Amino acid sequence: MSAAFEELDYRPTPFGALSLRRRRSLTTGLDIFEIKLGEDFLMSSLFTASEIALAQLGLADRDGDRLDVVVGGLGLGYTAKAVLEHQTVASLVVVDALEAVIDWHRTGLVPLGSELTADPRCRFVHGDFFALAASSAGFDPDTPGRTFDAILLDIDHSPEALLDAGNAGFYSEAGLTHMATHLRPGGVFGLWSNDRPDPAFTARLADVFAAAHAEEVTFHNPLQDQPFTQTVYLGTRRG
Repeated sequence: MSAAFEELDYRPTPFGALSLRRRRSLTTGLDIFEIKLGEDFLMSSLFTASEIALAQLGLADRDGDRLDVVVGGLGLGYTAKAVLEHQTVASLVVVDALEAVIDWHRTGLVPLGSELTADPRCRFVHGDFFALAASSAGFDPDTPGRTFDAILLDIDHSPEALLDAGNAGFYSEAGLTHMATHLRPGGVFGLWSNDRPDPAFTARLADVFAAAHAEEVTFHNPLQDQPFTQTVYLGTRRG
């Protein structure tokens, strides 16, 4: 491999071929890390503003100094890191269906891995977020039925652009309603989307949660040299 490009790991998975790649930016000279699943780009360290905003917005209005949080989708760890930067967070459970992604963090193959694994508040769970959300046991296999102050999700590209068609039920009113049972009263559900706000999905959230809205997150796209807008949806469970 050249210094400009390196495939750090490649593994077949039930969801498709998974690849972790590092490439050198010719314009900045910085290393860019990318995760690709089949033909889908799951994550790039070049674009992290909305992943960070998911944590910041999801925790912005949460009261208390012992918050318990779930993040669905580990990726390169930017949402998890932003959660742990809140000193009010007592524990973080990060759920990912791809065991390799968890391995990359535990072995320090990705830049934020060592930082996340060294934080005693952070624990990785290898599992299907959507199956756990639909279950009665919930997201913590060590404590079935445990509830949380915030559940933050970044797996599919949007509520309509799914990595797996089997995830569709989660975004229905019934799926969201059951997921909300894993939140404490006043708890927050946050969802990342690669698209601009979808009024129909925002309305669906409002049918489930006491308050719901969509926040646009706009940042500069250096590849296109123009602004790009993604979305964080937020819903607050009734108290």
